[in-house]
Amino acid sequence: MGRPGAGHPRPGRPPAAIADAGYGDNTTFRLELEKRGWQYVVAVKSVTSAYAAGAQPVTRSLGGGPGRPPKPACPVPPVNLRQLAIAHADQVRPVTWRQGTRATSGNPAAAMTSHFLAIRVRPANRDIPRGPDGSLPECWLLAEWPPEADEPGDYWLSNLPPDTPVAELVRLAKIRWQHDYRELKHGLGLDHFEGRSYAGWHRHVTLAQAFCTLLRTDPKAPAPG
Repeated sequence: MGRPGAGHPRPGRPPAAIADAGYGDNTTFRLELEKRGWQYVVAVKSVTSAYAAGAQPVTRSLGGGPGRPPKPACPVPPVNLRQLAIAHADQVRPVTWRQGTRATSGNPAAAMTSHFLAIRVRPANRDIPRGPDGSLPECWLLAEWPPEADEPGDYWLSNLPPDTPVAELVRLAKIRWQHDYRELKHGLGLDHFEGRSYAGWHRHVTLAQAFCTLLRTDPKAPAPG
């Protein structure tokens, strides 16, 4: 399982939490991020269940019989993210999220490019709070679908605003937070702490993260050894 990280924010936008499927598939984790006001782009598995954005709950009639009126619910069961993505295969398009370092004759600019689709969905889980009308909240489903593949290979859910450009979703989904963690650990000494107190550990982690932030915000700062 990887560790969650924070995506570098665009001007005027709060940072977004980034995590792999070990965290992203946990509904409670996503709900707690939202409760704290965090936006997120988290990887999930293809079998995660959801409804299409247009799914609307209906209230079944008791036909005049006794009993408590049933709560509004979607008349059809949810499907998985793989099924939703394949149903929208016509929306796949190429997206470049950053420039790499390995230029080739076919890609002299070293552009990091793949094919993605982004649609609005309603994740289905009994722990997700419903609206007054019984509806589930919408979010983004981002799926990477390379041209040579028969189906998407990677999936993400995101609560970024509905007007978020697909390129921004991809940029955050593909951000190199694991590289940052390795740099923190091996270059900045995150794993060098050998004390036993929380205060000492907290100071050590804070300093390591401060230097990592400096490296990300100051392009002239030397890379750690």
